[in-house]
Amino acid sequence: MRFHVEPRDVPASAAARRLGLTLAEFEKVSERLYGRGFPRPDPDTHRFDLDAIDQWRRLRNASLFGLAAPSAARDANDVVRERVEKMRRPRAGSNGPD
Repeated sequence: MRFHVEPRDVPASAAARRLGLTLAEFEKVSERLYGRGFPRPDPDTHRFDLDAIDQWRRLRNASLFGLAAPSAARDANDVVRERVEKMRRPRAGSNGPD
């Protein structure tokens, strides 16, 4: 008896089809997609994980799927600047430095 195995790791042409693109269209925009967090192919097999692609697609509209979007990393300089400014502000009810 043979079992049909649906591959989860697929070549670039199938990854492109998952996005509704031709292979040529996918190759043209792939670097921009990677920049937006699109899953890269496996370094050994050069195949794309369809589940990872589907999850990436869902996260683009996370609120529609009840998912939490990954938080963007903040620039450390901005965080420090905000904290220093907050420390310098007088607290409500205080008369300034003692």
